Amino acid sequence: MAFSGALTLTDLNDFITPSQACIKPVEQLNPSAEKEPGEASTEIRIDSTGSYFEISAGGQSSATASSSTQQRKLEPAQISLNDCLACSGCITSAESVLITLQSHTEVLNFLDSNQDVSSPSYRIPVISIAPQSLASLAASLTATSPNPVTPRQILRRLHRFCREILGFKHVFDTTFARHLALKEHVDEFLERKSNEGIESQLPMLSSACPGWICYAEKAHSEMLPFISKTKSPQQVMGTLVKEWLAVKWDKRPGQIYHVSVMPCYDKKLEASRQDFYNEMYSTRDVDCVVSTGELELMMKEKGWDLSIPAPNELDSAFILESGLPELLQHAGSSSGSYLHSIIEHYQQTSSTPLSLTVKAMRNADHEEYVLKEEQSGSVIFKGAKCYGFRNLQNIVRKVGRERGVRVGGGAAGKLAGRAGLARRTRNGQLSENEKDKQYDYVEVMACPGGCVNGGGQIKPVASWTVDEEGYQRSWEDSGVSQDMPNGKWGDKAWTAKVEEAYWRDLPLSFHDLPTPPDSPQPPEAEPTDKEREPSAGCSVKKADELVRQIFEDLCVDGNIQEKRQALFRTQYRAVESEVVGLAVKW
Repeated sequence: MAFSGALTLTDLNDFITPSQACIKPVEQLNPSAEKEPGEASTEIRIDSTGSYFEISAGGQSSATASSSTQQRKLEPAQISLNDCLACSGCITSAESVLITLQSHTEVLNFLDSNQDVSSPSYRIPVISIAPQSLASLAASLTATSPNPVTPRQILRRLHRFCREILGFKHVFDTTFARHLALKEHVDEFLERKSNEGIESQLPMLSSACPGWICYAEKAHSEMLPFISKTKSPQQVMGTLVKEWLAVKWDKRPGQIYHVSVMPCYDKKLEASRQDFYNEMYSTRDVDCVVSTGELELMMKEKGWDLSIPAPNELDSAFILESGLPELLQHAGSSSGSYLHSIIEHYQQTSSTPLSLTVKAMRNADHEEYVLKEEQSGSVIFKGAKCYGFRNLQNIVRKVGRERGVRVGGGAAGKLAGRAGLARRTRNGQLSENEKDKQYDYVEVMACPGGCVNGGGQIKPVASWTVDEEGYQRSWEDSGVSQDMPNGKWGDKAWTAKVEEAYWRDLPLSFHDLPTPPDSPQPPEAEPTDKEREPSAGCSVKKADELVRQIFEDLCVDGNIQEKRQALFRTQYRAVESEVVGLAVKW
């Protein structure tokens, strides 16, 4: 991944390799006698098999075992996700950390030990799948199939696999949780907008990307007041499963085991945050997170062929037995449509016609959206889409300059915040010219291309027809498999195919919206009446009614607004690093 040239070693310390400060505290129950300063009491030796042994400086074992034991074999260190989050010296991506409690193996082990329904320790297994993961699987399958496969077909096939093979009792996708999150997201933005002033917390920055949140907490704590406090769809789904559906099933939160399938490894870090842990019932909102690639690995281990169609998989009028709608579409971006949900709110509530202009900035991952009144031309709303750390750094600097905030750490952080304050008038307000230049909202994602290009997605599938010298080859006749991943993450052509698969279930009515994505047109074949039904048999209006019902069910006592915020919003805190990158002896 390419980073901005403005970054320095101090910026990159947390994002290249585990820091020297990354240690796991160990309590020493039997302290040894004091030694002279600098005197080594033990030493480590490696045998011919590569095993590590600890022996005393005099050749005797340092362990308290019998004298016949001359050395003590050291076990490999294991770092749990909680240990990782306790330190500020590690990278944000969970790929480089040994995670023992957030893997597909942990899920399979739990399901194997959770067979007895009559056991008091039995927990209802529930799995929720992100639409970006469905798109990745659909793109991967389409690459080796003569006919395109839609995310809806993938979900129906996974529904059978998860219930019949793995033993999950309930299978969901996370689009309804995203719908609820978007409603709360818009409400939070309007709250901030109504309090706009010199201490305004605008522009509001999206918070659904855990990689961006982890980076902001470690490197740019001054940005935390601007970040939305609304939970991500994954954690909203966790709240729905453990709080709302648990009541419907007459279960306590601790009696449910919730697994989510996500396109991003950092979602494992998000699920392990202490804010999402219920101390009363000793359970997390999301017990385990597996990536799209790990789900594919589970299917391979179980011998499940995802290319085999499921019964009635093309039936769009489908609502789960729990009452949650399936595959709600939100026109805008494949990373959640957070920016477009706010734009849509302005368009629906404005008393005068509005015009939207979209301007590409440095690249396709940085776009600017401006809503103006058609008659007067005055700016009503200005937002941006910002994907990838290269663009993210530019946004951080821009917000710092405009809001008079000193940006932290590195060359990019030496900009004095007073440069932004100098542009304010004497009464503490911005001039109209400066206000027009400011963003009201920014949709931020750490991965270039957004969530469909997450690190946990399936690697690109190579479908070669020519060899390296340009000659046509029949690879199957040559005994070469064509479905091998090329292992290159971030391939733009492959990301475009996953993006195309994401919008393959897009209802026809969405193509008439003023702010649709650059998505493929509907199939050439004439769609049936059922295929014309929006949002898989559940209209947005019905979804809104269900959201209101959930709010009423969960907020029965006290202030409804406060209850909503307690359930569907979170908080962030700065993580101070004790490591100075330039002072580390490498």
